[in-house]
Amino acid sequence: MHPDFSGKTVIVTGAAHGFGRAIALAFAQRGAVVWGCDLLADELAETQRLCAAAGGACTVRTVDIRDAHAVGLFVAEAAAASGTVDVLVNNAGGVLGQVGRPLEEISPADWQGIFDVNVTGAFYFAQAVAPHMKAARFGRIINISSGAGLGISLTGIQAYASAKAAQIGLTRQLAHELGPWNITVNNVAPGFVRCNDATERQWASYGEEGQRALVERIALKRLGTPDDIAHGVLFFASDDANWISGQVLSIDGGR
Repeated sequence: MHPDFSGKTVIVTGAAHGFGRAIALAFAQRGAVVWGCDLLADELAETQRLCAAAGGACTVRTVDIRDAHAVGLFVAEAAAASGTVDVLVNNAGGVLGQVGRPLEEISPADWQGIFDVNVTGAFYFAQAVAPHMKAARFGRIINISSGAGLGISLTGIQAYASAKAAQIGLTRQLAHELGPWNITVNNVAPGFVRCNDATERQWASYGEEGQRALVERIALKRLGTPDDIAHGVLFFASDDANWISGQVLSIDGGR
């Protein structure tokens, strides 16, 4: 499959590194006009540089996805530049530096913070792009969840597993709400991939024995890469997925 996204406007959240950078670069290499956002300005600039070096177009902005007003301004700017937003990839998320702790030690702020970046931000972006996609009677929304949303979190972080499950629920609900306008909403659930500082710390915490055990539980007996996740996103955004909506694609090497 070699989809062409020439003339398409694609928003990628959390584009500064990891999955977001790989997704932004994959779309830019295939002709899309990419708009990437994150809070990490320096790393965003590197994503923009890599897209340009690959012959693609990528505009970046620092945006706090927890701020509905900031999200609305960013989406409006991207839509005004090309007339619409064709694809939204809600990739931003994470554990905010938290580690697994007993239930009774979790503060309200710890719990809410993870929900805000993994669910509320995706909701704000979907809310902002919906009018543009409805007007065009076309759109692709792809949310990036996690295997934790389908089972349990390897980190033991209760809010992360719960938030990713909630995001999957949001995906299915929006698929039915937006379907009449030819807008598909799907979800990619990655397995463990070493792709940023947080996952490198997690990997190191397992030690050699834990690392071997994790890989042994994977059918393909190896870890994936950010590009593996990007390829699933490209599929959902492509014409080959025209009649697929409300689905969750696990990209985890086989569990």
